[in-house]
Amino acid sequence: MSFPFNGQSQAQINIPLLNRLQELSQQTNAAFHTPGHKRGQGINQNLQNLLGKLTFKADLPELPELDNLFAPEGVIAEAQELAALAFGAAQTWFLVNGSTCGIIASIVATCGMGEKIILPRNIHTSAIAGLIISGAIPIFINPEYDRAKDIVYSITPRALEKTLQQHPDTKAVMMLYPTYQGICGDIGMITEITHKYNIPLLVDEAHGAHFTFHPDLPPSALSVGADLTVQSTHKVLGAMTQASMLHLQGLLIDPSRVSKALQLLQSTSPSYLLLASLDAARQQMALQGKHLMTKTLQLTDEANKGLKEITDISILEFIPRSGFTYFDRTRLTVDVSQLGLTGFEADEILHQQLGVTCELPLPKHLTFIITFGNTPEDIEKLIQAFKILSQSPPSPPSPPSPPSPPSPLLAIPPREAFFAPTETLPITQSINRICGELICPYPPGIPVLMPGETITSEAIDYLQQVLALGGTITGSSDPSLKTLQVIK
Repeated sequence: MSFPFNGQSQAQINIPLLNRLQELSQQTNAAFHTPGHKRGQGINQNLQNLLGKLTFKADLPELPELDNLFAPEGVIAEAQELAALAFGAAQTWFLVNGSTCGIIASIVATCGMGEKIILPRNIHTSAIAGLIISGAIPIFINPEYDRAKDIVYSITPRALEKTLQQHPDTKAVMMLYPTYQGICGDIGMITEITHKYNIPLLVDEAHGAHFTFHPDLPPSALSVGADLTVQSTHKVLGAMTQASMLHLQGLLIDPSRVSKALQLLQSTSPSYLLLASLDAARQQMALQGKHLMTKTLQLTDEANKGLKEITDISILEFIPRSGFTYFDRTRLTVDVSQLGLTGFEADEILHQQLGVTCELPLPKHLTFIITFGNTPEDIEKLIQAFKILSQSPPSPPSPPSPPSPPSPLLAIPPREAFFAPTETLPITQSINRICGELICPYPPGIPVLMPGETITSEAIDYLQQVLALGGTITGSSDPSLKTLQVIK
C-alpha cells in the first residue's frame, strides 16, 4: 500500500473552505440573511459563553463566496477534490448529515424499486432506511459469529460467492468494514468476487477513515478496489460530529446518481462549520497522518500492555484466519465477564465513578476507540480504572449474555412494511406476525427486527435479555418491549 501524503504534497497544505470561512467571519456587513442570530449578535448568552463569539461569527449560510454544496464550483469543489486526492478516490462528497445519509445515498444510487442488494445482517440501521427509501429488496448474509468470544464478525467471501450464485441479478453488494471491534473481512477477495458479477461493492467504512494513513493499519476499502465507501471522518479523525465523507472510484456507479441521491438526503442549509471541519481534518491527515497514527498505535500498545497485567479481564486479540485477515489495533475490546459484571454494569461504574467512558458496552465487553486525540494521561487513567474495578469485592456471577442476534426471515419488503397500516399487540401475541417497526439495541445500532420481518420467539428473547442486562432498545414505540407494532 502506498501513502502519498505524508507532508510531501504542496497542494494538501491548502484549506480553501476553512480559509474562506475565516475571511467571511471577520466581515462587518449588515446581515439580512439567515441564520437568525446574525453572526452571534442575537445568540443566547449562555450558549455564547459555552462556545464563544467566533463560533457564531463563522456560522454562515450559503453566501456566494462559500459555494453551494449541491452544485459546487468554488471552495467546496476545491476542498472535495483535495479530499479525493488524500483518500485515494476519484470523487469525494462532503456529508453534513453523517455517514447515515451516505449509506442511504449509496443504496438509492445503485438500487431501484424491487431490485436486489446483498448485505450482512449486522448492517447499520441506516442501511435499512436505504432499503425503505429505495424500495430495494435485501438479500441478507449472516455474518460469522465467534461464540467463545461472543463477537459478531463480517461476511466471508465463501458466503458471498454462494449468495451471488443464487441471486445473479443482484444490483450491488454492501459490506461492513471494519466492525465496531475493529475486525475486518477479506475485502480484497470480496471485491474480486463482486466485480466478477460486474456489480459494485459499497462499503460502510464508518470506522475506518484512518486506514489510508499508516501501513500497520488494515488497507482502506478504496485501496483494494471497492467502488464506493462512506467514512465517518468525525469518529476517528479530527472533524466535528456529524461530518463525514463519501468516496467513489471506478465505472460501475454513475456519479450523477450519487449527487442526486444526496440532494434528497442532505440539508439545503448545510453547516459550514461542519464542512470546514472536513477540510481541516483532510489537511491534518494528508500532512501529518502517518505521524498521528504512529502516535495512536503507540498509545494502543501502552493500553494493551497495562491492561494485560490485570487479572480477571481479557483483551480481544485477533488471529487472522480465512475470511478475516486484518484487525484495527486502535480498537480495544475488554471482556469483563470474569469480574461478575455485564459490560453495561462495568460501563456505568467506569463512567459515573471512575471518569472513563467507553464507546460501546455490550453484554460481556466494553470497546474503546483510541485516536491521536487521546493522551498518555488518558491511557493511564483507563488502566487505573480497570485496576480499581478488578479489586472491587467480587460480584455474583453475571447472567449469561444472550446468544448471537437472531436473523428473522423477511416476509415482505421493508418499504412495503414501513408504509403498511400497523396495530399494537402485547409482545406475547406478536410472535409469527410481521414486524412494523425498526427495533435495535443502540449502540451499535444493528437492528434485531426490522419492518417486514417475521417476529420470532428467539428475537423477543434476545431483546428482553439485552434489556435485563442493562442495554437500551431504540426504535420501538414501546421501549419497555411490553408491546410491539405489527402489520395489520
